[in-house]
Amino acid sequence: MPVYSIEGVIPVVHPSAYVHPSAVLIGDVWIGPNCYVGPAASLRGDFGRVVLKEGSNIQDTCVMHAFPGMDTVIERNGHVGHGAILHGCIVGEDAMVGMNAVVMDEAHIAPRSIVGAGALVKAGFQCEPGSLIVGAPAKVLRMLSDKEIAWKRRGTEEYQRLTRRSLASLVECPPLAEAEPDRPRVDAGSYQPKHQS
Repeated sequence: MPVYSIEGVIPVVHPSAYVHPSAVLIGDVWIGPNCYVGPAASLRGDFGRVVLKEGSNIQDTCVMHAFPGMDTVIERNGHVGHGAILHGCIVGEDAMVGMNAVVMDEAHIAPRSIVGAGALVKAGFQCEPGSLIVGAPAKVLRMLSDKEIAWKRRGTEEYQRLTRRSLASLVECPPLAEAEPDRPRVDAGSYQPKHQS
């Protein structure tokens, strides 16, 4: 993976975390135990600190950055979907940020909350734990049900399992010219989109 120090500050990655080789880590980045960092994610600790706490994930093409002296934090078991941008904000414990959402400076996504795909969370946003946050600009639509919170938790557990699967078996290789007979499938579990659960 491309890892860069700046002014002598070197990223820190716990040995139990998985960082895809195409992800970029710069400077004051801390990745905790059992975290997953997806392909082409950009974690730039060249102005402010970037922190992924235990069991959290940040998926493909996501960006984490901040203004000077600010922190961008994904708390324990936080879950950030493909293409999201986090800038100087906090994603609370067991919270989720949906695909292509943007969460701006000093916003705080409360624990067990979900930010919907494509949402724009304005600077300084606050909410209660267990909120469903949608729209551009984002607003709290309603409180989440226990079933919805459990669904999010299960998705995060699948990414924690993907961390272990990737550490154990993901390797670069040339492609096959054609599929082999009886082609196996990956062991991806049975987790399904919310509309199917």
